[in-house]
Amino acid sequence: MRKGAKRKEAAGKAKAKEEAKDTTTTEEQNAATTQEEGTNTKSAAAVEKSESVQENHKEGEEPKKNEKVVKRQAKRTKIAKPETEAEYLSDKRNLEDLWQEVFPVGTEWDQIDMVYQYKWNFSNLEDAFEEGGELHGKKVYLFGCTEPQLVFYQGQSKVTCIPVVVAVVSPFPPSDKIGINSVQREAEEILPMKQMKMDWVPYIPLEKREAQVERLKSQIFILRCTQRRAGLKHLKLERVKKFEYCLPYFYQPFAEDEFEQSTIVQILFPTEPPVFCEFDWEFDEPEEMADKFIEAEELAADKKDEFVEFVNEKVKEGKRSNREAREARKKAIQDMSEEAKAAFQSMKFYKFYPVTSPDAPDVSQVKSSFINRYYRKAHKVF
Repeated sequence: MRKGAKRKEAAGKAKAKEEAKDTTTTEEQNAATTQEEGTNTKSAAAVEKSESVQENHKEGEEPKKNEKVVKRQAKRTKIAKPETEAEYLSDKRNLEDLWQEVFPVGTEWDQIDMVYQYKWNFSNLEDAFEEGGELHGKKVYLFGCTEPQLVFYQGQSKVTCIPVVVAVVSPFPPSDKIGINSVQREAEEILPMKQMKMDWVPYIPLEKREAQVERLKSQIFILRCTQRRAGLKHLKLERVKKFEYCLPYFYQPFAEDEFEQSTIVQILFPTEPPVFCEFDWEFDEPEEMADKFIEAEELAADKKDEFVEFVNEKVKEGKRSNREAREARKKAIQDMSEEAKAAFQSMKFYKFYPVTSPDAPDVSQVKSSFINRYYRKAHKVF
């Protein structure tokens, strides 16, 4: 009986041990299954998120981290800059700033701001480019200058720098040079424009300024200067003064230069103080002029011979200059093509003053056809 009981007890313990082992195995399998399901769930969520992102990209949506950038871009789009410019330009005439874009050659630097203190009206210049106007459909080169005149405005008279625009109708630039001359200078200089930082550049009307410049076939060219006023302080005084003595240069070979026949020379005798005068070799005598300056105590008596010699030398230079000018003009005509000859003979100069308006002084009584010593007189004044 005892052996049978022991066998039963041993069999029970073995069965219990086996059941416990089965239970442990089942629990491990369940845990593994649960972990696998969790992993699958995460993978599915990741796949779902990836697909969602891809779907958003397909629909043109940005990821969340870029949403702020998209918003800023949307704000820029709402500004509608072209519309704003269009509205601004619609309030302006197409050539309204033309006269302001033209550099006022020869104007003293400290006077340039004074030129624009009034709201000058150059509608006559704008109208000249319209159909039926003097400049319509023509190739035109414009340069500016100023004329100091005593004018009456708002109950008082004062000297005012009046802006003037000169229009040259020509198939090619009238000149690529600038003349530098003044009563303070002993000799005239003719320099390339670019040496004085000036050049002819195309003028772009307001309505075409959004277009590419190289695609525009401009018929209007203006004389511009790229010298900045802020940079003047780095220049020598003589260089600064050169800008103020500039005159647009023009050489007309078919018109005899009045200076070719001039018998007058400028005398600036270097003494202290300097003696300045004009000497006409047809009517004046050096000795008589010296005696007058000595009598007026403008010239020391011991400087008379030196003065006379100085004047005679200037007379020789003047005669030589006249002779060379005549010869150069004849040679220029001989070397010129027929096309160039026709262009020079058909050139026209037009001078524009501001029209009368309540915003600026009336300049109608101070108009002049004279341009400068090179261009001489305009064919027509507006």
